[in-house]
Amino acid sequence: MPVEHAAIIGAGIAGLTAALALARRGISSDIFEQAPELAEVGAGLQISPNASRVLSELGVLEGLTSLWLEPQSIRLMSGSSLRELAAVPVGSFARNRWGAPYGVLHRKTLQKALLDAVFANPLCTLHLGTRFESDLPLGRRPADVIVGADGVWSRLRQAIAGAPAPRFSGNIAFRFTIAEAAAPGLVDRASVSALLGSSAHMVCYPLKETGGFNMVAITAGNIAPEAWQGQPTLAQQELLQSRFRRWHPAIVELLRDRNDITFWPLFEATPGRWQDGDKTVLIGDAAHAMMPFAAQGAAMAIEDAFELAAFLATRPVSEAISVFERHRTPRITKLRQRGAFNRFAYHARGPIRLGRDIVLSLKPPQSLAADLDWIYGYRPIG
Repeated sequence: MPVEHAAIIGAGIAGLTAALALARRGISSDIFEQAPELAEVGAGLQISPNASRVLSELGVLEGLTSLWLEPQSIRLMSGSSLRELAAVPVGSFARNRWGAPYGVLHRKTLQKALLDAVFANPLCTLHLGTRFESDLPLGRRPADVIVGADGVWSRLRQAIAGAPAPRFSGNIAFRFTIAEAAAPGLVDRASVSALLGSSAHMVCYPLKETGGFNMVAITAGNIAPEAWQGQPTLAQQELLQSRFRRWHPAIVELLRDRNDITFWPLFEATPGRWQDGDKTVLIGDAAHAMMPFAAQGAAMAIEDAFELAAFLATRPVSEAISVFERHRTPRITKLRQRGAFNRFAYHARGPIRLGRDIVLSLKPPQSLAADLDWIYGYRPIG
């Protein structure tokens, strides 16, 4: 018989969305989070139409649209000259073409909206400060399915033979925010801007909640210890400066002597099984943590949660989680490939960089938008 009650491990975006998606189908859940409180993790977040469509179905989007910004374009720019190479229209264009908005916001804003919806739903119960132990009973009632939404360092993976494993991607993210008054002219409050350069790129976009801009600089780096974030060491600061030293002077100056940068080694999940053929299944980063080069990590977690609920509501558990994995794997694989291609293109150097710039400059906005139809126009089962 279909699922009646779920145990969800992890109360991040994937876990909270899963609880709401299951509740929409009449399925109750206990959500277990080992942290004693849900603190802010990360900074800015891009929510593309494929994800905002799901948030709308869950009744969360309406409350977000007054808190986020909908940029008018996604700009690709030269990091050395600041020349715009290409731009994809979003804003009202996104609503018209893909049937849902493209918004930027702080991660904590989305998490709070999801959390408020979970607290308001009688089918959802959140347990903070509770570590998952596979040999202990979970929650108020026996769980028909256990959903691992506990991120790239998932412990629930241990219950699945052949599950993915975390590995360092070889990439480092340096994150910081800047106030609008201190923002250089290269940033645009109406756009998401991706500045491209040899072996590195930088993404910046406005955050309505702070009145400033979210900044992320990504470059190749040496392997780092298992850590989610921290203050960069002197060597890591020198790496950042060296990778951007030939960029436009405004960017060099922006990065000079900053003491508010956080260092994030980027880990990804290797290919592997997402489910055990019985009652345990992984979603989001626990199943397929990926690099941010397609800006789809959070969106894939949201899609996972929504589609898993649809399968669990209509099929026996073991069948549902197997069908879920088979259904989702091709899309995740294709997005990984797009991310790898974007990394190659964004970090290109020499003749390849020149060729990239020419190709981008010749592509009209409508053509660039069409290249994203399969991502942004996706309509999940549910």
